[in-house]
Amino acid sequence: MQVRVLYLGMLREIAGRERDVVQLRDQASVGDLYTELQQRIPKLQDFRGAIALAVNYEYADAAATLQEDDEVALIPPVSGGSRAEAVAESPLTSQHASLVKEPIAPEAILTQIKRPEDGAVAMFDGIVRNNSRGRRTLYLDYSGYEPMALRKVEQLATEALSRFAIRDVRIVHRLGRLQIGETSVYIAVSAAHRAAAFDACRWLIDTLKTTVPIWKKEFFEDGAVWSDGEPFPPDIPRAGESASK
Repeated sequence: MQVRVLYLGMLREIAGRERDVVQLRDQASVGDLYTELQQRIPKLQDFRGAIALAVNYEYADAAATLQEDDEVALIPPVSGGSRAEAVAESPLTSQHASLVKEPIAPEAILTQIKRPEDGAVAMFDGIVRNNSRGRRTLYLDYSGYEPMALRKVEQLATEALSRFAIRDVRIVHRLGRLQIGETSVYIAVSAAHRAAAFDACRWLIDTLKTTVPIWKKEFFEDGAVWSDGEPFPPDIPRAGESASK
């Protein structure tokens, strides 16, 4: 059987290409595929324990069985792209989440989410700052595995609604080139009481930064670097790990 492989974020540069088509035996596993990819691209061995794999937009462990024409994405640590990684066109929108390529309008989001029964709306406004690593930042470029990113952000919103005593949530993430002072991600949480709104907002941004496949590249006067990604949480399996972990 054949499966389609996507190299995302910095892994595109390491592989020297965006995608592969790999021939495997029937009923091969994700672990079998990763072993084959390490033979094709030995540098992947340097990332053992740091790369996650997704099959058809969902994180998968080494034991997962692959099917004909599955799409398998190699995902480096997230929140760390130079170009949009997916074929979908932005904006992508679900019930509580959006990925956009135009400037985010916080006022419009607040107008949409506020209701008379709310006692609080907590907000997180992630802003592009003018310095990083002791160097002056010129601009950032955000890219993402868009279909999976939208799905994961919507899942986070749904989980927050069941986990915290909140009424509604909106999460908007910007993709593409961002200038200094622009908003990269905006989260608004409405609730009857401020404590729940604050707790949910903090949990959402912290979890988004470790689980949603969006990356950034920082551009300086003397070059560009990939931003260091956040480590994956323990419940996301890594490529190269045994199925028993």
